[in-house]
Parts: sequence; C-alpha cells; structure tokens
Amino acid sequence: MAEIKVMSTGAVEPMVKLFAPIFERDTGHKASLNFGTAGGLRARLDDGEQADLIILPAAAMEAMDKAGRLVAGTRMDLGRTVTGIAIKEGAPAPDVATPGAFKNALIAARAVSFTDPAAGGSSGTYFAKLLQRMGIAEEINKKAVLGKRGYEVARAVVDGRAEIGTTFISELLTVPGLRILGPLPGELYFANTYTAGVLATSQQQDEAKALLRVLTNPVGREKWIAAGLEPAFP
Repeated sequence: MAEIKVMSTGAVEPMVKLFAPIFERDTGHKASLNFGTAGGLRARLDDGEQADLIILPAAAMEAMDKAGRLVAGTRMDLGRTVTGIAIKEGAPAPDVATPGAFKNALIAARAVSFTDPAAGGSSGTYFAKLLQRMGIAEEINKKAVLGKRGYEVARAVVDGRAEIGTTFISELLTVPGLRILGPLPGELYFANTYTAGVLATSQQQDEAKALLRVLTNPVGREKWIAAGLEPAFP
C-alpha cells in the first residue's frame, strides 16, 4: 500500500476530502491530505517539501509546469470558483447589488472578515487590493477580522464577530449558518481556476495519477457543481 501526499488549496478542499476515500477504497492506497493557502503551499514546495499531487491556482501550476517541476501531461484544470459575499443566516441583508452599494455596505458594517493577505490566499490577496482600489483600505482594515483560510472567515460571520464576510463560495458553502448573497458585483467579480498536477519528484507517480483520475471522473461533475465549483474537465 502506498501513501499519496496531496497538497491542496482550501478552495477545493471539500472535493478532495470527498473523493479521496473513493480513491482509497478502489486502489487500497492511502491519501495523506494537506491543505493551506496558495502562497503558503508554494513556499513549502520551494523550501523543498515533497508531495505527490498538488493543487494550486492555474497560473502557479502553469509556471511550475514550464519549469519542469510537474510530470509532463499531468497538469489538469479541476474547477473554477468565485469570491462571494456572506452574512449570518437570519441577519438583515445589505444591498450589495452594485460595486457602489457593496462599498457602502462594507463601510457601514461593524466588522468585515476576509482571508489575511499575508497568509497568501488568492481571495484575500485580491480583496486587499480591491479595498485599495476602492479607496477604503485604511477604514476597513481597522475593523477587519482576518482568517488564515476561508473556513475561518465563514466562522467569523456565523459567530457574529463580523457582519460581512468574503471568500470563495466553495469555502463558504462548507459552513452552516451562513447566507450567501452572491458573487462580488459587477467589475469587482473575481474567479479563480484550480489546477492539479503530479510533481516530477514524486516516487509514486502512477498512484498520484490514479487519484487525479478519480478527482476528474465525469461521474462526479454534479458534486463539484453542488460544492460551488464549476468543473473544468469534460
């Protein structure tokens, strides 16, 4: 029995956790799952940490592929998710239908939660830049409730520590007690594609490819959609 080490961003964590047991049942191998932010995982890989299958944003995976760090032909897009806006279930819903309305809602909120850009998460990095662009970074940062990952953002809203939270919808859907108001409006809209690949240094490349086939089995497409991810495979 082989143990396949997976390093994945949190945006697709629900799907990796869903399909890994199927891989284990069908192959007899074990999947060791490791989740983190895109920036954090890239830093660990650059520092020499070993893995078999990795899942990162598409741009990062393309760069790794070009550098020869992936097994040729194994880079495959898994799914696409968008950054959404959430409030606590049962709370009054602010108007977030337009960029201007969303800006006003952020200013009016007692506290706003998003992923800490210093942790390297794609959604938090984007949102921090967006606040700068909107001219309200200083004001919002004073009342920010930062999470290391999207799950922590969702929990902050459910627990009442923040009135509005924003992170990938696929992460928000994993936490009960939230109401998702929709994606960031208008030109603020942000989507990210997540891509998998087998590391060239893996000693268990065939087994890692088998796990990748389970993740991209067309039979599971509806489960990806239900989890807030648009499948990128046929």
